[in-house]
Amino acid sequence: MSEPLFKRLALIGIGLIGSSVARIAKEHGDIAAEVVVSARTQKTLDRVMELGIADRVEIDPGKAVDGADCVMLCAPVGAFADLATRIAPHLAPGAILTDVGSTKVSVIRDVGPLVPEGVHFVPAHPVAGTEYSGPDAGFTTLFQNRWTLLTPPPGTDEAAVEKVAELWRRCGSMVEIMEPGHHDRVLAIVSHLPHLLAFTICGTADDLADESRQEVLRFAASGFRDFTRIAASDPVMWRDIFLNNREALLEMLARFMEDAQAMSRAVRWGDAAYIEDKVERGRKIRRSLIEMKQA
Repeated sequence: MSEPLFKRLALIGIGLIGSSVARIAKEHGDIAAEVVVSARTQKTLDRVMELGIADRVEIDPGKAVDGADCVMLCAPVGAFADLATRIAPHLAPGAILTDVGSTKVSVIRDVGPLVPEGVHFVPAHPVAGTEYSGPDAGFTTLFQNRWTLLTPPPGTDEAAVEKVAELWRRCGSMVEIMEPGHHDRVLAIVSHLPHLLAFTICGTADDLADESRQEVLRFAASGFRDFTRIAASDPVMWRDIFLNNREALLEMLARFMEDAQAMSRAVRWGDAAYIEDKVERGRKIRRSLIEMKQA
């Protein structure tokens, strides 16, 4: 087994991603010699100790990061500015600060100015997930053959970037470096917009008259069921993602709405060729995903 990459890994927040990293670290032993977890409530921390996925827990994030050579922010991105303010005075010189947030421009904006001199800031986004959240949701194979995108600001220490890349490789990820603004535009279409549509469609169904709503639930076809799976995701996390990737999300939503209007016209005027072409393009994307083992 390889030497552990880090002596002490501090996870600030312990949802699906954080608890999966903790489980991998405890099981494999080559990521960190010690895992410390901080969360907002003592109840969550008690559960973490019951699950045996940390060596130590701290309600105070400042105490959790004390002496850690790697700190990973695993809370909703809207909490990052406050968390960074609280941990900054306690970060050890030479430590690496990283995160798992789904938006990167906002993370660099909120956290970057608070990072002390001598601490290396390497923002990251493991593109993996399920609709479940909390410390019980994690599992050791979550990142297998999934991408983790690193968005280090210009001038970031290359050795620190490589250590974060290696952490994710040891978790099973493929790693790529991406410019933060480009990351946010790509994720707006592949992740953030689909979630926005799923929440909206489920809201539309929920607003139907009672009788219709019962029938929607009783006879839900697989199409609607797929939307409900996405719509079961954590509301605080997704609120923060939408608000912190506002511009890219609104741009992709506007493009989608133009395409939806075009499809509406095709249905209204019986343009069979247009409809068939759109369906075929959808099938092609699905086949490509399957071939790339990302389905």
